[in-house]
Amino acid sequence: MILVSACLLGINCKYNGKNNRHDKALNLGSKIVPICPEQLGGLSTPRPPAQIVGGDGSDVLEGNACVVTDKGSDVTGHFIAGAEMALKIARLTGAKKAVLKANSPSCGVNCIYDGTFSHSKRCGNGVTAALLKAYGIELITEIDL
Repeated sequence: MILVSACLLGINCKYNGKNNRHDKALNLGSKIVPICPEQLGGLSTPRPPAQIVGGDGSDVLEGNACVVTDKGSDVTGHFIAGAEMALKIARLTGAKKAVLKANSPSCGVNCIYDGTFSHSKRCGNGVTAALLKAYGIELITEIDL
């Protein structure tokens, strides 16, 4: 089984109510499990855009950084809860790999937005990516497909 960011499969779960449909993600076969960690964590769609401030996903999980919306609301708890649900789904389905949305504060792999809402990026993983990686799940983004 392979976890796949639901937005890459054409599901309208992106923060703005749209999706990031990616044809190569759709062609991964029948062993895909769609996940949207932000929805799994209790956030609505649409929702305000959010970014990690003060670090990356690992720092969020360690309590040393937070996830805030562009209006300054702290949504860290939702992001952690969504990451934990994604890990639970990986364990229940036996998923050993995940294809996640690049640059996302949840799903970004090796690169995320920098927390300034200026479209600038920095090295690091999103919250869900960091948790899945810590438990040995192989991570790639749609860019790697």
